[in-house]
Amino acid sequence: QVQLVESGGGLVQAGGSLRLSCAASGMIFSTDFMGWYRQAPGKQRELVAVISSGGSTNYADSVKGRFTISRDYTKNTVSLQMNSLKPEDTAVYYCNYRRAFLPAGEGSWGQGTQVTVSS
Repeated sequence: QVQLVESGGGLVQAGGSLRLSCAASGMIFSTDFMGWYRQAPGKQRELVAVISSGGSTNYADSVKGRFTISRDYTKNTVSLQMNSLKPEDTAVYYCNYRRAFLPAGEGSWGQGTQVTVSS
C-alpha cells in the first residue's frame, strides 16, 4: 500500500501559476507511474499528467504547454507546475500512484487538493 500526501493547491487569478506536490510513502516499486488527475464539479475525474519510473511523460491536450510534471526519484515525490492557469482548470487535483501492471485510473490516491482559478 502506498500513502500519498498532496500540497500546494489554492486560489489564483487567471494567468497565474501554482505548484502542486505529492509525497509517496510505503511500498514503492521500480516500475510504476505517478501522476495527477482532476475532477471538476459535475464532471468525471480526468488525467492531467503522468510520469513513469523511466521518466516518460504524458499530458492531457488541455494542459500541454502550460503544465509540467516532474519527479524526484530519491524522495518519492511528484510535482505539477501549472502556468497560465485558466478558470477551466478549477478542480480538485488528486495525486495517483500505480504499479506498471495496473491500468490507468487504478492504484493509490491522495486526499485531493483544491485549485481555484478566478477570472
